[in-house]
Amino acid sequence: MGDSGPRRVEERDGYLPIADHGLLGDGRGSALVGRNGAVSFMCVPRFDSPPLFCGLLDAGRGGRFLIAPADLHSTEQWYVEDTAVLITRMYGTRGVIEVTDTFLLRPESLLEEDVPAGIGALARRVRVVAGSVDLRVLLQPRGGAQWKKRTGSWLLSCPRQGLSLHLSSSRPLPGLDDCTLPMRSGEELALKLSWDGPLPASAEEVDTALNGTIRAWRRWTAQVVHELPQAGLVRRSAITLKLLDYVENGAVIAAPTSSLPEFIGGSRNWDYRYTWIRDAAYTVFALRRIGLPMEAGGFLDWALTTARWSDDRPRVLYGVDGLPPQPETIDEQLEGYRGSAPVRWGNAAVDQIQHDVYGEILDCAFQWAATGGRLGGDLWNRLAVLVEQARRAWRTPDRGIWEVRTAGRPFTYSAAMCQVALDRAARLARRLGMPGDADGWATESKRLTDRILREAWDEDAGALTEHLGPGGGLDASLLALPLRRVVPADHPRMIATSEAVAARLGAGGGLLHRYLPVQSPDGLGQPEGAFVLCSFWLVDNLAGQGRTDEAAELFDKLCSYASPLGLLGEEIDPTTGDFLGNFPQALSHVGLVSSAVVLGRVQHGVRPELSTQAWFS
Repeated sequence: MGDSGPRRVEERDGYLPIADHGLLGDGRGSALVGRNGAVSFMCVPRFDSPPLFCGLLDAGRGGRFLIAPADLHSTEQWYVEDTAVLITRMYGTRGVIEVTDTFLLRPESLLEEDVPAGIGALARRVRVVAGSVDLRVLLQPRGGAQWKKRTGSWLLSCPRQGLSLHLSSSRPLPGLDDCTLPMRSGEELALKLSWDGPLPASAEEVDTALNGTIRAWRRWTAQVVHELPQAGLVRRSAITLKLLDYVENGAVIAAPTSSLPEFIGGSRNWDYRYTWIRDAAYTVFALRRIGLPMEAGGFLDWALTTARWSDDRPRVLYGVDGLPPQPETIDEQLEGYRGSAPVRWGNAAVDQIQHDVYGEILDCAFQWAATGGRLGGDLWNRLAVLVEQARRAWRTPDRGIWEVRTAGRPFTYSAAMCQVALDRAARLARRLGMPGDADGWATESKRLTDRILREAWDEDAGALTEHLGPGGGLDASLLALPLRRVVPADHPRMIATSEAVAARLGAGGGLLHRYLPVQSPDGLGQPEGAFVLCSFWLVDNLAGQGRTDEAAELFDKLCSYASPLGLLGEEIDPTTGDFLGNFPQALSHVGLVSSAVVLGRVQHGVRPELSTQAWFS
């Protein structure tokens, strides 16, 4: 996996394509490194910290950490196998260099829950593999920095981010503001940028730390189930999800970036550096099935105990610390990726009413209990309150899974997740002998399924539609109903819905739009790309209907859209194949992993688990 050979560095409007970046991280913060040798987005010490570099959102004013030949013309990029260590080979007119980048890990980390994953440092090792180069080195934090030169290192004070940084170097640098360093074949330069204190950066010390980081990643990756379709991409997806996993408590952020646009030149630009409750059940399902129960358990524990949903009504998203994120603000100083303004920090969806959250939390509790987790009396009492809220909430409008910024509607997906809350609560109460109206919850959940099949059905459309009652448009979120065990994939109305969604929301090449804004007003009125996760949901539906060959063909097609590094964005422009939206997107990788598991089971002769026969046998 990786580039098949060197490619020219081609920018559009002064920006690399989104897919031309690799992800680094240490379980607390993260960075994107472009094929041009620039760290163009980096948030430390936490995923949601103010960005140290965000040239991806403003090439002129966002800041970056660049290492590249002065006469760079083409590059190739790959990960060291089964790790998050990234290598970029860069070609100049007179020579070739390799830059190895990673956030450093303690060698023993990634296997013990009580061992912090990172040491608070980005390592960048440069080696000239042929010829000679004039190496450019530019370290330019957003908002500037105050510099103090020390022996073998620099101390940087970054007031905008409230950070003190240390840059250690294995050889003297003439400066950090776009200096040039002549280097010849065989020569090396090792740099460590640290934010938890100074660290030495001799070539030998950096090599030792890199080798320890590689060993730690490979020990962790060895746990991942290998006997699955597209096993290499499954492992890369697992590593990507681990990079988005906040090591302190198990929260998994939606994406490590903010405001990468869902439409170039549009305003569909959101901050995804937070954790959505709805992602928990999907992520946990995927991680458990590929041999990562510790990570699954960590996310469940975060969703049930860390996220402060008991203090008020449940919110749909939280900071990694379990608290609501900062209010949404617009950054007037940044132009946005390829001029796509505004740039936003914070996310106003935190204040929306979205009824699916009841089912998301109860499904987390159900999976928690199924894997041996204990539901104490206090937690159960809080869950029971949510179930009663879900019993009433499905009748009232909300903003839905797609977080529309219009007046609410009684969204079908939201009603379905209220059904999930009732169903899971009834099952938990019966299995664990917990107090509550188990019989009433079970009866109400069945009634709600019947109402969804009746009231969301549009005879003219021949499909279930986005909201209860007449006038709803098609909505790809309904492909998730079999995954949440609301309606089996092979139910006649579910088959009809999946066929209608594929035909009328299809964007070509197996890709799907979430909905059509002209039929389903969202308050923005702008186009967007095809939503990657929805197409993986269609794979699961086809498998659940026994259409295994079609499911496998679609799955392979979707995997072909992954970047050369094996990463997926939130959306894809169906006309160009370019990634859109925040990158890499956790749920896109969750979809890949989940579909690989479903297909792997079916191909090994296991009954399709989303089918009626599997549910009720």
